Amino acid sequence: MTRSAPDSCPGVLRLHQAADGPLARIRVPGGRVEPAQLQTLADAARDLGNGNLELTSRGNIQLRQVRDASELAQRLGAAGLLPSETHERVRNIVASPLSGRVGGFADVHGLATDLDAGLRGDAQLSELPGRVLFTLDDGRGDVSTLHGDIGVQAVGTDEFALLLAGADTGLRVSASEAVDVMLDAARGFLDLRGTSASGQWRLHEIAGGVESVLETLDRSPAGEPLELGATHAVPIGWLDQEDGLVTLGAGVPLGTLSARTTEFLAAVERPVFITPWRSLVITDLDEGPAETVVRVLAPMGLIFDANSPWLQVSACAGRPGCAKSHTDVRADLATAVESDRVLPASAEPEQPTEHTATSAEPEISTATGTSEQRTPAKELLPAESVTVAGRQHWSGCDRRCGRPRGSVTDVVATERGYRVDTDDAATTP
Repeated sequence: MTRSAPDSCPGVLRLHQAADGPLARIRVPGGRVEPAQLQTLADAARDLGNGNLELTSRGNIQLRQVRDASELAQRLGAAGLLPSETHERVRNIVASPLSGRVGGFADVHGLATDLDAGLRGDAQLSELPGRVLFTLDDGRGDVSTLHGDIGVQAVGTDEFALLLAGADTGLRVSASEAVDVMLDAARGFLDLRGTSASGQWRLHEIAGGVESVLETLDRSPAGEPLELGATHAVPIGWLDQEDGLVTLGAGVPLGTLSARTTEFLAAVERPVFITPWRSLVITDLDEGPAETVVRVLAPMGLIFDANSPWLQVSACAGRPGCAKSHTDVRADLATAVESDRVLPASAEPEQPTEHTATSAEPEISTATGTSEQRTPAKELLPAESVTVAGRQHWSGCDRRCGRPRGSVTDVVATERGYRVDTDDAATTP
C-alpha cells in the first residue's frame, strides 16, 4: 500500500478538523496517568472541549471540539503530558496494563518509560509516521495481539522475543537490550522509508520490510518463533495483586469518559492505566478503598462486571463527529444495549419481523474506491431492528474505523439502514 498524501495523524499541536470541531490526541506512553494528570485532563475536557475524554485503541486520549489549542498545549505541558513538541505524535507505546502487579513474566512499565525517553532523545525518530505502534508485552500475550510495528514479548524473566509487523522474528534480547534494539529497528524502518517507501506508514505495508529491518540489526534468530494469539480478554473487575493490594479493571462504555468521572478517578489518588481496549486499570488499592471505588464509580457508568454487554461492543465516531458517517451510530448502539438487543455470544438472535427489508445495491467502498457487489445482497435493517450476538462493531460507513481485530460482527450504516456482516470476509482496515 502506497499513499500520496502525508501522514495526518493528529496530536496536541496539530489538530484534526473533525466535523464537530477540532480534535486533539494526547499520547500516553505505556498508558500510565497520574492522579494530578487526570485532574488536568478533566479540567481541559470541561474548559476547552466537549466535556468528555475519548479513550483510543492505542491507549491514548482524545479531546473533541477543542476551543483553545494553545491553552490546551500549555496545560498539558505543565502536567507532563506533552514533554516534546517535536516527537509528540510518535510516542505510540502500549504496554501490558497489569504488568508488575498481576501475572506476566516481567514488569515492562520501566521499558515503556525508557523507550519513550529514547524516542524523544533521537531527533531522527521524530520523522516516524504517527501510525507506527510500539508494543511491550510482559509475556501474557495481551498487547502483542495488537500487531504493532515494533515490539517485544517476554519469554522469561530476562528474555524477550523481538516482534516486527506483529510477528515473532525469532530474535531474543535481554531486558537491558530491549529498548536499544527497538530503537535500532525504528531507525531501520525510517531508512527503508527514505529509500523506497515514503508512502507507507506501517511496517507490514512494505514488501520485504521485516527482512530489511532485520538485516540492519545484524542479529541471528535464537528461538522458535512464538505463535501469537488473535485476541485477549480485557481485565475487568477485582484483581488481586501479587503484593496483597488490589487492581480494579473498569470498562468504559464506548470509550467515553466524562470530566466528572475523571475527577472522581483523580480523587482515588492511585495510578491509572489507559488500556488499548478503551478501558481502565486502577492499581495499588487496599481492599476497603477498592470497595468504595466500585460503589461510587459503577453508578457513574464504569463497568466492573465482566458479563456486561457494553464489553462486547465498539463503534466509530459516527455523527456528528464524522462527516462520512450516515448516522449517529453511537446513539443507535447505546439504544441497542439498553434495549437488550446486544446478546451474549452463545445466544442466537431472533429474526426481526416488524420491518420492511431492502437489499443493498452495489456500493462504492470509501476505503478502496472500488465497486463491491455483495452476493447475496445483504438485508438492510432500521436501527431499532438490529439484534446481534457476541462481539460487534458499529460503523457509520464502509470504512469501519476503529474496528477491533479478531472475529467481530460488523454492523454498518448505509443510506437506507444497517447491514449486518456476520461472515469473516470483513477484515480490519
